[in-house]
Amino acid sequence: MEFNATEHQHIRYNPLRGDWVLISPHRLQRPWSGKVDSLQEELLENDPKNPLSPGATRPNGAVNPHYESTYVFNNDFPALLQEVPEPDVDSGDPLFKIAGAKGSCRVLCFHPKSNITIPLMTVQEIKRIIDKWCEELQELGKHFTWVQIFENKGDQMGCSNPHPHCQIWSSSFLPNEPKLKDSNQKVYWQKYKSVMLLDYINRELERKERLVEFNDSWVCLVPYWAIWPFETMLLPRRHILRLTDLTEDERISLADIMKKLTIRYDNLFCTSFPYSMGWHGAPTGSLTSEDNSHWQLHAIYYPPLLRSATIRKFMVGYEMLAQPQRDLTAEQAADRLRSVSLTHYKFQS
Repeated sequence: MEFNATEHQHIRYNPLRGDWVLISPHRLQRPWSGKVDSLQEELLENDPKNPLSPGATRPNGAVNPHYESTYVFNNDFPALLQEVPEPDVDSGDPLFKIAGAKGSCRVLCFHPKSNITIPLMTVQEIKRIIDKWCEELQELGKHFTWVQIFENKGDQMGCSNPHPHCQIWSSSFLPNEPKLKDSNQKVYWQKYKSVMLLDYINRELERKERLVEFNDSWVCLVPYWAIWPFETMLLPRRHILRLTDLTEDERISLADIMKKLTIRYDNLFCTSFPYSMGWHGAPTGSLTSEDNSHWQLHAIYYPPLLRSATIRKFMVGYEMLAQPQRDLTAEQAADRLRSVSLTHYKFQS
C-alpha cells in the first residue's frame, strides 16, 4: 500500500510555531452525534438597544455618535489598562515569575448597520476599515511593543455582540504567539538568508494546490500546517513588515481579497461564517528600532465550522493535552473553498 495524504494519517510541521499537527483524513467518515449548534438569527439593520449601534447608550453611560462609517472607542471593560501599579520586584524564583503588564483596549466598529458583515460590504467600505487599522497601529505602535488587531465573528467564536466590529489590544510586552513567530522567523532568516513567509508564498504559488484567492499584491491560501478545518492565511506578495507599510493600491487589493475570501466562507455552508482572525507583523514600540527584516506581515483566519453550519470543531482532549489534530487536509479545504461561487448566497437566484 502506498501513502496517500488524502487518506492516511501523518503529521505536518508548522515552521512559524515550531510544532506539529496531526492529520487524520480517514476520520471524515465517522458519524457525528455530538453538539449541533443552532443557526444565528437574522439581525435588525439598526438596533437602538445594541450598545455598538450609532446613537446607542453603552453600559457605562457613554453615548455613541451617529457615525456613518467606522467608529473607534476605548473598550468599556478592558483587559489591559495603562495606569496600574507594578508588581513587586521579581523574587528570582524560577517557579513564581511575575512581571508588569500595561496596555490599552479599543473597539473598532466596521459599519453603522448591525446586519452587515465584511462579505456584504463594498470594497471601499472594507478599505476604510483597513485605513483605520493602519491609523490605530501607527498611533498605538509608538507606545506599545505589540498591537493586536483581531475580530471574533459569530457566537460560535465567543463574540459577545453581533454588530460588525473588531478589537485592538496593545501591550507593553510581546505576547506568546508573536514571540514564537518572531523567534522562528529569525532562526530561518539567519540560516537561509531569506524571509520564511516569502519563500513559502513563492512555493505555494508554484504548487497551487492550497491557493484560494490571489491578485497582484496578495495571496490567500490554506496553510500546509493548518489546524482549523478551513483556516486561511492572507499574505502580501512583497516584503512588508507591518500594515502601516502598505501602499494605497495594496490596501484596495487587500479589501478586494478579504471580500472574496469571506464570500467563499459564507457560501460554503450558506451561513454567516464564524471565525477569529487577526494580523501579525513586526513588533512595535521600542522594538521598532531593531532589525525586523525576518518578519512578513500576514493575517490568519481561524473558522470553527467543520461539516455544516451547525457542526464545528472543538479543540479539546488530544488537542489540549498532546498536539493539534485535524481531519480535513489543507488541500481538500482549499479545493472546497475554491469550488464555491463568488456571488454571495443571499444574492443568488
